[in-house]
Amino acid sequence: MTTKSLSKRLGWMSAAGAGAAVGFGMGYVGRTWYRYGRADIDAGADPLLDRFMPACEARERHTIGVAAPAADTWAATLALDLQRSRTVRAIFRGRELLMGAERVEDVGPRALLPWALALGWGVLAEEPGHEIVVGGATRPWEANPQFRSLPPDEFAAFGEPRYVKIAWTLAAEPLGSETSFAVTETRVTATDAYARARFRPYWTLASPGILLIRRQALRLVKADAEGRYRERRVSL
Repeated sequence: MTTKSLSKRLGWMSAAGAGAAVGFGMGYVGRTWYRYGRADIDAGADPLLDRFMPACEARERHTIGVAAPAADTWAATLALDLQRSRTVRAIFRGRELLMGAERVEDVGPRALLPWALALGWGVLAEEPGHEIVVGGATRPWEANPQFRSLPPDEFAAFGEPRYVKIAWTLAAEPLGSETSFAVTETRVTATDAYARARFRPYWTLASPGILLIRRQALRLVKADAEGRYRERRVSL
C-alpha cells in the first residue's frame, strides 16, 4: 500500500469515526428528549433513593463490574476525584465556554463528595459501606447555577417554583466475595412548568456530556478499587 493510499484510507477512517461519534451524540440527544417525562423506575431497585424521589421526569442509572470486594469499591467511591479525568475536565470547561459561565479555578485533587458539598449539595441519607444519596434544588440552565441543599425530611415535599430537584447516588453492590458493582443513579424532577420548559432542553443537550462523566467516574472507581484489592492481596 502506498503512502498516498494509506493516508487516504486513514482519512476516511477518521471521518467515519467522527461521523459515528456525532451520530451517536445526536441519537442520544434525540432519545433523551423523547424519554423526558417518561422515566421508568424499577420498583424496589433503590429503596434509599425512593424515599426522596419515588417518581421523576428524568433518570440516569449506570453500573460497572469491579473485580474487587464491595468494601474496596466503596473505599474507591469515597476517594473518587473527577479532576483526574481529562475528559471530565474538558466537559466542565466546555460548559463554561458554551454557557458563558465564570471560569472555575482548578482546585487540584479533591474527592467528589466534599467537592459537591462545598458547592451546596446536601447529604440526604447514607448506608455506610454501601450507598450515599445526595440532593439539592437548582436551576442548571443558568450560566452559574447555585445549589441549594434541603433538609432530608423536606426534600420530597419541596415545590418552590422555578427549580428542579436533583437526587443522585453513589453505591457499591456486592456480587460475590471478590466481585462487586459500582453504581450511580441520578433522578430529576421540575417543580413547575417554567422550570420544566427550561430544564428539558438543557438536560437533552447536556446528556452526552452527562453520560461521559458518569462512565468516566465509574471507570475511575473500578481502576482504583481493583488496584486496592491487588495491593492488599500482594501484602498478605
